Amino acid sequence: MGSLYWHQRSMEMARYYFSRKYYSVPMPHAIFFYYGFAIHGTNELARLGGPASHGCVRLRPAHAAALFALVQRNGPRNTRIEIN
Repeated sequence: MGSLYWHQRSMEMARYYFSRKYYSVPMPHAIFFYYGFAIHGTNELARLGGPASHGCVRLRPAHAAALFALVQRNGPRNTRIEIN
């Protein structure tokens, strides 16, 4: 299996967001980095590490909150998202 390398400056952030595409699923501390793709918290902890959506990166709620605070403090334009 190959790997994907891609990076993008983060663009939009939302402390509380509900998916418009997936049954209003909550996406706490969402950092949108490419169209509808986001890094966000999830309460579905048993499903972490497995597929659950169209490509979002899901984190434990506390980890998502910590990342959100770091990006907010440093500014979204000063944050680079890298997926490798």
